[in-house]
Amino acid sequence: MMGGRGIVMLALSAIGLLAHAQSDAPKYSNEFLAIGVGARGLGMGYSIIAASRDVTAGYWNPAGIVRASGDLQVAAMHSEYFAGIAKYDYIGLAKHIDSVSSIGFSYIRFGIDDIPNTIDLVDPSGNVDYDRISSFSAVDNAFLISYARKLKLEGLRFGANAKVIYRRVGDFGQAWGFGLGCRIAV
Repeated sequence: MMGGRGIVMLALSAIGLLAHAQSDAPKYSNEFLAIGVGARGLGMGYSIIAASRDVTAGYWNPAGIVRASGDLQVAAMHSEYFAGIAKYDYIGLAKHIDSVSSIGFSYIRFGIDDIPNTIDLVDPSGNVDYDRISSFSAVDNAFLISYARKLKLEGLRFGANAKVIYRRVGDFGQAWGFGLGCRIAV
């Protein structure tokens, strides 16, 4: 017969197995948000999450924007992938509201522009007409609003952010998404 402690251990083990099984599933939705921002963060290989203390903390760890130096910080980044086909852009702003709280805004764009649209290349008669080729863009956009506050316990900070994601693939499709997250950091 299993006691109360055994039941708790069994339940925790089951939860752990379920969590592990879910983490093994591949994820591809909004993977552009996993690229990262800022030379320091990318150079540190994602270990920046615990050490972020500038405008890029709005992306890495929103609790860090309250540690940003100065009253206002602005950052921008541009990167290209696949021999310049895909463009990745970031711009961020962090501002102290008062001595214990800060707010940040970030914008991330990952897009491929000027993709040839050959749907109308061949007319109904079967003739190829290259003048009927148009172009479109496939773009992912993310808007982040971050808030951070120093807590009453010395060295403890709270941060939260809201993300709004907009994807557009020419006139073929578009989608909206959102997310919320928070962190407490030392």
